[in-house]
Amino acid sequence: MPQWKLGWRLGCGLAVLGVLYAVQRPTSQPFREYPGDEYRLGQIPLPPDYREKTEWAFARLMYPSIPEAHFHHAGWDWTRGHSSWTNDYPRADRHFAQALRRLTRIHVRSVEQPVNLEDPSDVFNYPWLYAVFVGEWDLTDAQAKTLREYLERGGFLMCDDFWGTVDWSVFDQSMRRIFPDRPVVEISDSDPIFHTVYDLDNRYQVPGAWAVRTGTSYRNDGYQAHWRGVYDDKGRVMVAMAFNSDLGDSWEWADDPEYPEQYSALGIRVGVNYVVYAMTH
Repeated sequence: MPQWKLGWRLGCGLAVLGVLYAVQRPTSQPFREYPGDEYRLGQIPLPPDYREKTEWAFARLMYPSIPEAHFHHAGWDWTRGHSSWTNDYPRADRHFAQALRRLTRIHVRSVEQPVNLEDPSDVFNYPWLYAVFVGEWDLTDAQAKTLREYLERGGFLMCDDFWGTVDWSVFDQSMRRIFPDRPVVEISDSDPIFHTVYDLDNRYQVPGAWAVRTGTSYRNDGYQAHWRGVYDDKGRVMVAMAFNSDLGDSWEWADDPEYPEQYSALGIRVGVNYVVYAMTH
């Protein structure tokens, strides 16, 4: 066998082993559950297989909120749940985990895992991290430093459900603590992140369940959906932002006949692409 072919196969093998190692580590962490803003602790029953050891777990970022947060939790201890980071939790997480099980060959845990950046080793167990309501997050310098290290070492962060000028300004303050030297840019339709499993050139705004009740598909002045990101030096997306969309609701209400199927169809496909991209790039 030519030497270059041997080297190529060895490199591919090591890459595969690296991915497998990355996705097997989450189950070493014990399952944690907190009260949410929409669901009481225990209101969403635990699946019978929630203790199963698997390759991948839905990692949800815990974070402190700004004092004027939507849920008015100034002074509340965000490490105990019932805070902005728990929006849609845990129903959205578990619905998306079910979808990922059906649509890919990834061995997915049926329950989520909240991740606290103040535990310096916790986040490094997960190749993919989800943050919701980031128009209300307020990362400390230490948390931002840990998150930057996580991303530069190959981690992936998905940011979701923030709307309009004010939310973006709050989001950007913490994002600049993470990456003061890296710009946020629009992700092009041709980027591999939109083509890892599904070809998603035709993306549109995904409103939450509240749009069904109000008849308005946006919040604040967030009229147009944006799919933005932060890249590393090699062109890998480290942070992907669903700005002016609510993909978490599209997962949470995917089984509700009153919530339009077209929104869950896109929201789930975007999430699947982001997970597979995170584990292969």
